[in-house]
Amino acid sequence: MKNILEAIPATLAQELFEDIVSSDQVRIERIVSRGHSSPAQGWYDQAQSEWVMVVRGRAVIAYPDKPPITLGEGDYVTIAAHEKHRVEWTAPDEDTIWLAVHY
Repeated sequence: MKNILEAIPATLAQELFEDIVSSDQVRIERIVSRGHSSPAQGWYDQAQSEWVMVVRGRAVIAYPDKPPITLGEGDYVTIAAHEKHRVEWTAPDEDTIWLAVHY
């Protein structure tokens, strides 16, 4: 048994990405951010749709063609396949723990 809120390194030079479940149709991952954001030079443009929830912490997701959204604990959003987006900001003073489902 594992716990999504545990086993987080004390130091996170980069975001932590861990697959929880993976198959040909779906991938579920835990992401841990601590003041991290997407690279400034581009947008994510994923082949699969993604449902993502902030389990703990705070974050802002930006889009090139609509207003950014702020997510707090328990908030979730679906990002359609090929919908350009980026993580604009995550809380620098706490862990932001994401649960992401790629399908």
